This record gives sequence, C-alpha cells and structure tokens, in this order.
Amino acid sequence: MAVAAKKISQVASYIVIGFAIAYVMTGSVVLGGLAVLLEPVLNVILLPFHEHAWAGMRARAASEKARYAVIAAEKVSQTGLHMVIAFGVMFWATGSAAVGGLAAVLEPICNVVLMPLHDRAWDRFLARGFGTGAGRLNAA
Repeated sequence: MAVAAKKISQVASYIVIGFAIAYVMTGSVVLGGLAVLLEPVLNVILLPFHEHAWAGMRARAASEKARYAVIAAEKVSQTGLHMVIAFGVMFWATGSAAVGGLAAVLEPICNVVLMPLHDRAWDRFLARGFGTGAGRLNAA
C-alpha cells in the first residue's frame, strides 16, 4: 500500500510541476491541464525502464570513481529523457517549437531537482514505519 501511495504522490508532484510550467508559459488552464494529463504520466511510465538500465551500469562499475561517473551520466540522461517528453507534449499541444523548447529546458530541470527531494521524504516517512501502520502503534 505504501508503494502505491508513493507512486500516486510522485504522479501528483509531476502534475503540479508540469501544470505550473505550462500555465506560466501559455497562460492557458486548458493547455496546462493537457500537460498535466500527458507529460507526468509518460514520465512515470518511462522512468522505471530508464532507472533499471542505469542500475545495471552502476553495478558493473569497476571502481568507486567509475560508479560516481555513471551516476552523473545517469542524471544527465534522466534530464534528457524529461526534456524529450516535455518538448513533445508542449509542441503537440501548442504547435510551437519555441514553447516546446522552453518547456523542454524548464520542466526536466525542475523534476530532476525536486523529485529526489520528494523520494527522500518518502523514504524517511517509510523508514519510520508510517507506511505499514507500525507508526501508530509505536506512537502510543
């Protein structure tokens, strides 16, 4: 149940980020809403495949220094994935390469910066036993 709640929270976070950027760029609730529906769902669907591929590369790193280089490359690649999705959705919604390009720069940077904070907060929450019901028993 806690894993499902974390995924729903991830989708909600992507939705807020995507809507805010689309609304600020277009001034349209409709286009912002369209971005809310398409862009975060595509990110949540595709990101686990990306993470799985990079986990294998991290595991094959020969040294600690190589592992850090792989992690850095993974973050660049993750940003690129977000950029392609953001550009595609906004270009499709507006027909403007300029708006798509701006979204492709802003949205993934916001996601790559904010989503690890989200995930760390959830990890702390779950580590305290709140996701299992144990937190209520320990609090008494």
